[in-house]
Amino acid sequence: MRAISRRQVLFLGGFGVAGTAAGGAGLVWALTSRQNPVTGRELTQPPEERSANGQLQVRLEAAPGKILLAGQQVAALGYNGGIPGPTLRVQPGDVLRIGLVNNLAQATNLHVHGLHVSPEGNGDNVFVSVDPGETFDYEYKLPVDHPSGVYWYHPHHHGMVADQIFAGLFGAIIVEDLAPIESSVERVLVISDTTLDGLGNIAAIPEMERMMGREGDLILVNGQSNPQFSARPGQRERWRIINACVARYLRLRLDGQQLQLIGVDSGRFPTPKTLAELLLTPGNRADLLVTTATGGSVLRAFYQDRGTMERMIRPGRGTRSPADQSDGTALATLHVSGEPVASLPSVPTQKVPGDLRAAPVAARRQIILATGMNMGGGSMSFTINGKNFDKTRTDTTVSAGDVEEWTLTNAGPMDHPFHLHIWPMQIIGENGHDYDQVIWQDVVNVPANGHVKVRIAFKDFSGRSVYHCHIVDHEDLGMMGAIEVR
Repeated sequence: MRAISRRQVLFLGGFGVAGTAAGGAGLVWALTSRQNPVTGRELTQPPEERSANGQLQVRLEAAPGKILLAGQQVAALGYNGGIPGPTLRVQPGDVLRIGLVNNLAQATNLHVHGLHVSPEGNGDNVFVSVDPGETFDYEYKLPVDHPSGVYWYHPHHHGMVADQIFAGLFGAIIVEDLAPIESSVERVLVISDTTLDGLGNIAAIPEMERMMGREGDLILVNGQSNPQFSARPGQRERWRIINACVARYLRLRLDGQQLQLIGVDSGRFPTPKTLAELLLTPGNRADLLVTTATGGSVLRAFYQDRGTMERMIRPGRGTRSPADQSDGTALATLHVSGEPVASLPSVPTQKVPGDLRAAPVAARRQIILATGMNMGGGSMSFTINGKNFDKTRTDTTVSAGDVEEWTLTNAGPMDHPFHLHIWPMQIIGENGHDYDQVIWQDVVNVPANGHVKVRIAFKDFSGRSVYHCHIVDHEDLGMMGAIEVR
């Protein structure tokens, strides 16, 4: 039997099997064996909670249970008994109140990923720890000019983030448009991956898997395996896509259909951008228009090489070579038939966030993401600017209202998606090539042995927050820094 860490015992304790794991008897570690997912069922949407009169108040209970996943009852973690949790729909200027109830066997908390809200007190404060059996009341006040778009929520208790997301704790947030974009149908598509063990539990992951960044054997959409749905020709659908995977990059294609990208994360383009495929790193979101054409189409995820160390550390596991995945992985199946529908009005010009390229820059910083072997070998270190995360230490101090330019440098052989909480980043250029358009994201991929230049306006809020690699295993292993704006 494989040795397991105290972290894994705590994690398995959420499913009521910690005693078996710690005792060393009867636990089947079939990490590479697939359970038989039920495929082809009708796509379902997560339940929704909508704001009214400028506010939304919800209760989120994080708890273990037998939850429907890939068509089976699986021992997993969920918010309010489901995977994903409910979709929260709010308007710019709203107040969002979430009562987080922790019925897990370990501490947790909540991060509203991408929202531009205060990081202090009971806001988007990742330094809060909600212990088992406790409830914490969060309150987020969205600015009246908050960007519309797709966001999401998930745990952010350091050291347990990847395990809790992998087990099912995540859900969507939609900040509605002030000027609506007409569509025939709107779909929320939360893409996640996970692995089941031989007992039908979410599998605890060995340390070597964590060091690479785990990729689950099952890739799911709204907790379903290759669900199907139908449309009529000419229908314009709006898809809100979230990459909720711990480490998997999603290179998405939907051949035979017209795809137009409204924006990624909180950023938007003035007019939709036609594209053939879409790359989402862990934590990225996309706002996509799909104009349907007669026939069958499959939303597929194709291989994306995120670093040479992957094949060196775990050959044959998780991400496979392009030759092994030439057809990609089927995520969802779209059937288009029947009488064509009338075309909808063109999409109104979208408000694009400001351009910082001509803004005065108060400071320029180097942020270096690095991996290496610890002394004695056997494990790897994950650092930012040579330091492993320490919640008691502030790594970066910024003056409120300043614009700064950060050069994100990847000193290692695998890509790292870099996420800054609270304040979005404008991507200025990559590997010495400046961008000729305004692109805003809160998760920016930094290629292996490369660098990306971003600018950040530290406006509206002061307080202490974090930045980190969004291969969430790497964050848990120390690739995170603390920032204070004052």
